[in-house]
Amino acid sequence: MKILVFLKKTPDTESKIQISSNNSAIENGDVKFIISPYDEYAIEEAIQLKEKNAGTEVVIASFGDESVRELIIKGLAMGGDRGLLISNDGLAHLDSLGVAKVLAAAAKAEKADLVLVGKQAIDDDNMHVGTMLAELLDWAHVNVVTKLVIDGTNATAEREAEGGHVEVYKFALPAVVGANKGLNNPRYAALPGIMKAKKKPFDVKKPADLGVDAGALQSKVTIKSYKYPPQKAAGQVFKGEAIDAMVAKVVKALREEAKVL
Repeated sequence: MKILVFLKKTPDTESKIQISSNNSAIENGDVKFIISPYDEYAIEEAIQLKEKNAGTEVVIASFGDESVRELIIKGLAMGGDRGLLISNDGLAHLDSLGVAKVLAAAAKAEKADLVLVGKQAIDDDNMHVGTMLAELLDWAHVNVVTKLVIDGTNATAEREAEGGHVEVYKFALPAVVGANKGLNNPRYAALPGIMKAKKKPFDVKKPADLGVDAGALQSKVTIKSYKYPPQKAAGQVFKGEAIDAMVAKVVKALREEAKVL
């Protein structure tokens, strides 16, 4: 079985995001980038499946620039077998559908049996790419997965639903599965593993190498500008009066200012 895991480079959740002076881009100079956390669950799941199924190959891949290499190597250090970087040179602002087309071509070229991705990326939170990827491949797709069992060419997945319910899906491979928190506990990539990972096979390809005409990839969605969320109003403190008087002022503020009553 061949498992292909796609990861995305995203800003660290603790990074302070700065917008350029003309509001057209995010300033990346001081931003620390990481593997999108949900993608780490996908990597860990692929490695655990490999440990349970002899002869399984895990390919860690991403569509991005050269800076993504170190993140792919981290995935190899966790236990992946081979790295694949698909260059986004000239395509850095491609929308979700365009990205999904490139990833679909990679999945076909790799003849993957299972594609694992995070349920969503933590930067844009759009959850589009995995679903689009499965649709383009005409494969089964289950997202927000918290348990996955593979038995030969058959799979069973559990996913969270509203109200605390759990949905169970049975499907045949090939398939695309979106990993959610709770699926597993991603292992730590120790330094020895990172050193060994640097010697593992690593391919760098262009979309054209996968049969994709980059010139035909036209984004239907463009970002016009970025802006910071509005600042929260300063809180009010009521003290030094009788309780009933302060309660009356709180209720009035909630009704007339916050408009939540």
